[in-house]
Order: sequence, then structure tokens, then C-alpha cells
Amino acid sequence: MTFRDTPVRRRTIAALAAAGLFLAACGAEGDTGDDLLTDDETASDEAEAPDGAEETDEDAGAEDADEPAADDAEVALAVADSPLGDHLVDGEGNTLYLFTDDSDGTSTCTDGCLEAWPALTVEGDPDWGEGVDGDLVDTIEREDDGSTQVTYDGMPLYTFASDEAPGEVEGQGSGDVWYVVSPSGEAITDAVEDSGPTY
Repeated sequence: MTFRDTPVRRRTIAALAAAGLFLAACGAEGDTGDDLLTDDETASDEAEAPDGAEETDEDAGAEDADEPAADDAEVALAVADSPLGDHLVDGEGNTLYLFTDDSDGTSTCTDGCLEAWPALTVEGDPDWGEGVDGDLVDTIEREDDGSTQVTYDGMPLYTFASDEAPGEVEGQGSGDVWYVVSPSGEAITDAVEDSGPTY
């Protein structure tokens, strides 16, 4: 059978060929427009993932920086110098005293006494700095409020409310029963000639 090459036939063949190419391009290996979009999004997500992870690490580092390091923790006991020589102070440099009416491991300072002579208390175990004899550091549970008071060589420790700045020793010798404490745990009974700090 012979087919005539007519303009209509040529147009029909060209249209069928174009349609075939279009379907082949769109349907090759089952790819669709949605598949291509998903691939693009996946590639975009993969490209952004490392940056996102890096920002997360930096954010975590910034949060960690706000938290105090263990080495920066405030100590309960330290040693400082004053006109009375080396003696115990708390973590803020406030002079510490013992009360001679106390007995080993027992505080007799309560109520109004504690208003003038606040007990040195801690939560947990006390820490100490250079010059403090750690073997002499201990705690007792106060009977009045259950708080944990620091002791040194068995004697409960106190600050003095009238000491307005670190290094002051205004409570020294008060009533002949309140004295600053040496690093060896003994009461320093010397009189104060100059109450100003020397450091």
C-alpha cells in the first residue's frame, strides 16, 4: 500500500513525534515535577544542615559561658591578713570569729546573738582556699533552724554584723569572748591597734 506525502500527513507525524518526546522527557524513569522538587529541597536541606548544626553548637557554648566554672565557685573559708596577722575569713573576705562560750561542736549563740553574730552556714560540704587546714574544717547542724554551720577545729564560726567591709575586725575581743581565728584553729586574743585592712 502506498501513502501519499501530503501536508496533513506531515503535520500529523510532526505532532505525534513532538508529543512522544514530551512524554519521554516527563516520564523517564518515573520522575515527576514533584520528585524533582523533592530532590531540590533535599539538596537544599543538606547544604544548610552543617551551618544549622554549627549555630547550635555556638548557642550551646554561649549558654555554657553563662554558667560559672567549678574553679570560680566561692569558698566558705580562706585566709587573709589584718593587723592581727593571718586569720580565717569567709569566701567574701569577711572576718570569721569563734565564741568562747561555745563548746566543741556546739553553738550556744541563738536568737539576738545571731543577729549580731551571724553563723557561717553552707549548703552541702564547705570548700576552702590556700592556707586553710582542711583537716580542721567540719560542719554541725544547728538545733535552732537545722542549718549547716561551718566549724574549724570543732568551734562554730561566725561573722560580725558591724564589720562593714572585708578585712575589718571590729568584733575582736568583744565581751572578752569573741575572737578571730588563726589558720591553726586557735583564738587570736591580741588587741586591735588598727582595724583597717592591710590588703
